Amino acid sequence: MTKTNTPRWLEWAREIQSLSQTGLTYASTDYETKRYERLMEIAAEIVHSHTRLPKEPVLQNFLAQPGYATAKVDVRGAAVRDGKILLVQERSDERWCMPGGWADVGELPSDMVIREVREESGFEVVPRKVVGVYDANRGPTPIEFFHAYKILFLCEITGGEASPSDETAAVGFFSFNDLPPLSRLRTNERHLADVQAHLQHTNRPAAFD
Repeated sequence: MTKTNTPRWLEWAREIQSLSQTGLTYASTDYETKRYERLMEIAAEIVHSHTRLPKEPVLQNFLAQPGYATAKVDVRGAAVRDGKILLVQERSDERWCMPGGWADVGELPSDMVIREVREESGFEVVPRKVVGVYDANRGPTPIEFFHAYKILFLCEITGGEASPSDETAAVGFFSFNDLPPLSRLRTNERHLADVQAHLQHTNRPAAFD
């Protein structure tokens, strides 16, 4: 199993939150509901004590997650032109990543990556293969609070032109050997190495955790 750099307090808070969310979904008595709500409060208190984020907004965010606790999905599009990888600069941290974002309910994974690349970079693409499916919480930089999987598609550019968006400040193509500062929650060195490997070996199978 791949080791994680996630602090133990965050792992505990995640587990308590997910168990509480599932418990609240299936609770059949007021007693069970109150016990799971208290566990949710404890998870929020753990996060508050280690991050100084206000407890109430954290708790409301936890309570807003309905149903059986399951992983979120992040999609990314790897588009290469003339040997250079398409990256966008995120406004949130001013660092660079492959275009993509959280999956929307009811949309095909391939359609999601087409839309995300177009919205964030201005380019039209066609997904050609899956580079890898990654556990985003066990990489070098774990992603946010909730557990997430990342699907990385190798895409072919078919049209469009560089155009930033509300979420992206700049768009550019970069040599794999001369990359800008990466937004590692979104794109890290392993993802880029796997993209290069697929470009060099077209029959390479998808990577997965």
